Amino acid sequence: MTWDEKIKDFEIFLRFERNFSENTLDAYIRDIKKLKDYAVEELDGVGPEAITYDNLQEYIFKLSKQKFSERSQARWISSIKAFFKYLVEEEVRNDNPSSLLEGPKLGLYLPDTLSLTDIEKIIDAIEKNSDLGKRNHCIIEVLYGCGLRVSELIDIKISNINFKEKYIKVSGKGNKVRLVPLAQYTAKLLKEYINEVRSKLKINKKHEDTLFLNSRGTSMSRVIVFIIIKELTDKAGVSKKISPHTFRHSFATHLLQNGADLRFIQEMLGHSSITTTGIYTHLKTEELRDVILNFHPRNTNFAG
Repeated sequence: MTWDEKIKDFEIFLRFERNFSENTLDAYIRDIKKLKDYAVEELDGVGPEAITYDNLQEYIFKLSKQKFSERSQARWISSIKAFFKYLVEEEVRNDNPSSLLEGPKLGLYLPDTLSLTDIEKIIDAIEKNSDLGKRNHCIIEVLYGCGLRVSELIDIKISNINFKEKYIKVSGKGNKVRLVPLAQYTAKLLKEYINEVRSKLKINKKHEDTLFLNSRGTSMSRVIVFIIIKELTDKAGVSKKISPHTFRHSFATHLLQNGADLRFIQEMLGHSSITTTGIYTHLKTEELRDVILNFHPRNTNFAG
């Protein structure tokens, strides 16, 4: 993992999920590149996955001695906090070294979650009679039905899909392999896409086993998947900020709401730590709070 790779991913995230203006986007990326330079020159090249709170604090202290305005200093901290929150969200890190930095309070980031109604609206917005629409329908169903990361989605190999036993073998972060259950409905859509759409393409030899292909017969990029989802979301009139990861969040949240054990969800998501999966319990906590407020004798007896 390198700074440049993660900075590029962060830039895509800010552009397509957060809809940052070009000026704000440029400022944030410029700030993180300065931090990268500091890490390379002063910290023996420590990477974004290993840099510590003390490292960040020392970096901010040195910058503050250069007589920059308070507004600039506040933006550096805001940029750094956003970057490391993103790394936690993407499961690059289990901890956030910027959380204790003094600066603007951005609040706890909890992922947006789609309701089943939202998901149906997005799927209804797809032109399912076209080859492109059939492919995009499969992409949405796999993201939501299997809870995959976008990087895992675009790397799916046909040879890793077991239609008989109904699972997909997925290679996740750190090359950790897991078996993700495949719903019968999703399996049916995938078979139709492979047999009726993908079979028509002139496929590049290097991508003969890649499931999702672009019109040139090569693998799709993360950016294209972001764009597809943004266009469908706008067409469906769903106002939430949605990315491929939103469907992964929704997959996990809906499983939890319907009674699935958190450890099973952890396995299906490919989280190395249960604490990472625990972010989804925020909805369960809210539900429990409502139950207590509405039904606990201490509240009902003294209502009014």
